[in-house]
Amino acid sequence: MSPRYVRLSGEIADQAILDHLRACYPRARVGHAYASTEAGVGFEVDDGLAGFPAGMIGRLPSGVEMKVEDGTLRIRSNRTAVRYVGDGAALADDDGFVDTGDIAERRGDRYFFVGRSNGVINVGGLKVHPEEVEAVINGHPDVRMSLVRPRKSPITGSLVVADVGAARRGGRCPPGAAAGRDPSALPRSLDPAQGPHRDPLRAGAGRGGDRQAGAPSCVTSW
Repeated sequence: MSPRYVRLSGEIADQAILDHLRACYPRARVGHAYASTEAGVGFEVDDGLAGFPAGMIGRLPSGVEMKVEDGTLRIRSNRTAVRYVGDGAALADDDGFVDTGDIAERRGDRYFFVGRSNGVINVGGLKVHPEEVEAVINGHPDVRMSLVRPRKSPITGSLVVADVGAARRGGRCPPGAAAGRDPSALPRSLDPAQGPHRDPLRAGAGRGGDRQAGAPSCVTSW
């Protein structure tokens, strides 16, 4: 199969996933469309890069309007849902914007997603975004996929645990893989230590993955 265009839709796409697609389909244009259940499709980018250009903030040709307020991406469009079934609370604010809950951080002329506003792990007062750690881990060439989740700790309240899947079938992640391609991309407070293997695909990696899973087996903990 040699497609001319490969597109991801819905989930936030990190750079490692986009790079893997480019490597698998070198002749294809790689893009992704960001969408939320409540606001529908927000934007599409086809440059093969994670995040989206800062110039997209405002009103797009599609009629969708986007802004970043209090750190999270807000979307207004004619496809916005009114409310959840069985819940009388309106999803949009008084100006018609829906808070997606996805934290967007501007770096230069581009916004990048770093996590969910309701998914922060508190490690002794340190706020850790699971998606941000996953993006670093997934950048390692020997890693196929990872799932970062909390584990209760009597000392710090929570520990950060990462289930890491090897890139090769039946393979094992080598020491250091959990630190990603560039260990300096993680704070020193997130210095990883290796542990037993657990497949993140079985754990349900992704924005809808079970980050609260309490299974004791894991590949990495901080």
